[in-house]
Amino acid sequence: MTLIPHIDYSGFKPLVDVQQNATLLISESDEIILANHLAHTLLGYNNHELHGLPIGLLIPELDIRQLGLQSTHDSASGEQHPISINNNLTALTKDGATLNVTVNLATLTSPKASAVITIFHGRHNQDEAPLSKSDERLNLAKRAAGLGLYDRDLTSDMLYWDDHSRELLGFSADEEITYEKFEACVHPEDREMRRAVLLQALDAESNGQYQTEFRILRKNDGALRWISSAGQINYESGRPVRLLGLMRDVTGVKALEHQSNWRRNQIEVMVKQQIAVHTATAIAHEINQPLTAISAYSEVALHSLKNNSINSENLNRALEGCVREAQRAGDTLHELMNYLNQRELVVEPTDINQLIKASIEIAKKDGYSGFNPSLNLEKKLPLVTCCPLQVQKVILNLLHNAIDAVQESGITQTNINIKSQKNEQGNMVLITIQDNGPGFDKKISERAFQPFFTTKRKGIGMGLAISRSLIEANGGALWHDPNAQTGAIIHFTLPFAI
Repeated sequence: MTLIPHIDYSGFKPLVDVQQNATLLISESDEIILANHLAHTLLGYNNHELHGLPIGLLIPELDIRQLGLQSTHDSASGEQHPISINNNLTALTKDGATLNVTVNLATLTSPKASAVITIFHGRHNQDEAPLSKSDERLNLAKRAAGLGLYDRDLTSDMLYWDDHSRELLGFSADEEITYEKFEACVHPEDREMRRAVLLQALDAESNGQYQTEFRILRKNDGALRWISSAGQINYESGRPVRLLGLMRDVTGVKALEHQSNWRRNQIEVMVKQQIAVHTATAIAHEINQPLTAISAYSEVALHSLKNNSINSENLNRALEGCVREAQRAGDTLHELMNYLNQRELVVEPTDINQLIKASIEIAKKDGYSGFNPSLNLEKKLPLVTCCPLQVQKVILNLLHNAIDAVQESGITQTNINIKSQKNEQGNMVLITIQDNGPGFDKKISERAFQPFFTTKRKGIGMGLAISRSLIEANGGALWHDPNAQTGAIIHFTLPFAI
C-alpha cells in the first residue's frame, strides 16, 4: 500500500534518530515510514530497507487497534496522546530468526501527520541467560583492559559510543557525540595524520584495518591524553559502510616510552662520541710519526734556505723525505678507512612504502612528533634491493633535517610530503621528500653535500654526505632540486629487485 502523498512525516525524523532504543514510525496504513539505525541493526536490515514494509511482516502479533491504547495528557499542548506500554511480543529478523521484544506505542499527532511510534527492545528468557552472562564477562574484560567501544555508520554518519569511550573523550553519559565534536577533541597537530590513516583504511583495496595513535584534548577538562585506536571497516558491494573499533588511554605508556627513548638516545650519543674519540685517537696515532718526520725534514730545508748554505744533496734528501712521509700518512689513512668500511653490505628485497611508514613512526618516537606527514605512495610497487637499516637511516636523517629546518625558521606548522613512484626508465623507485621550510639558497645549494658544511646551530655537516654515500652503496643516487619553489626537495633512487 502506498503512502498518502500529501502527508509530511519529515518532522518526526529527528525524534526517531535520537532514540536510544530501536524505533519505528508507522503510518495510519500500518507501513513503516521511518526507522532509526538501531532498528535496522536489531532486525538485520541495511539502511532504508525497512521503509515501506508493513509492520505485520516484522511483528506479526502486533495489532495496534486491539491493544487498548490508554490516554495521557500533554500539559504543554493540552492534547491527548494514547499510549500502550510493555507489550511482550515476537519480532522477525530479515533472515527469519525470532526475537523476544517489548513494544511500547504512542500515537503522535501534528498539523500535517498522524502516526504511531513504536519503541522496543529485546527481553531475555531463560534460554538467553548464558548470552547475558557472556555479555557481562565481555563488559568486565573491557573495563579491566580500559577499552572503550565505538561504532560508526559510514552511510548515515551515526555514531555510538559506550560509557568508557565517552569518559576517555570527556563527554557526559547522555551527551550526543557527533563526528564533528569528536574531531574537535583531536589535537590540531594530529588531525591530518589521523584522517590519512582513516582514508587509507577506507580504501576498498586495503584490508580495512584501522590503527593509529593520536593526542586529544578532553572536552570536560582540556587535559592532554594519548589515545590508541584500532578498528575494522566493513564493506558492502565494495563500499565502506561501518567502522567498529576500540580505543584506550595510553598516556602512561607514552610517558614511559618517551623516557625510554630519551635514555636510549642519550646512550646512543655517548656510544657515538666514544667511537668518534677512539677513531680520532687511532688516526692521530697512525699519522703522528709521518707528520713529525715531515716537520723535521721541512725544518732542515728551511734552515738551509735561510742561511744561504744550500747543499743540493741535503735539500734533495729533505724534500724526498717530506714526500715519502706524506705518502705514508696518506696510505695509513686509506688503510684505516678501508678497515672501518670492510663490513660487507647485506641487501634484501624490501617494501619501500612500508619502510617509509616505519621510519615516520620511529621519527615520532624519537621526539620528532611535531610534524604532519603527507604520503603519496604509489601502490603495488615492486620490491627494492637494499640494506633496510641503511636506507631507513637515510630516510630518518632527511626527516630530521626537514623538521629542524622548518622549526628553526619559525614556521608554526611543519608539513612534509613523501612520494614514491617508478622513475622514468621504470627500473628504479624514486623517493621524493619535500618540506615547507625556507629551502636552499644558491650558496647553500652549491655546498649542501660537502662534508662539514652545515646551517644548523648544532650540526657537524655530515648528514647529507653520509646519506648520499649510503644510497650510492645501495645502488642508487641521492640529490636535491636546486630550483625548488617551496621548501627543500630531496630525491633518491633505489633499484628494483630482479
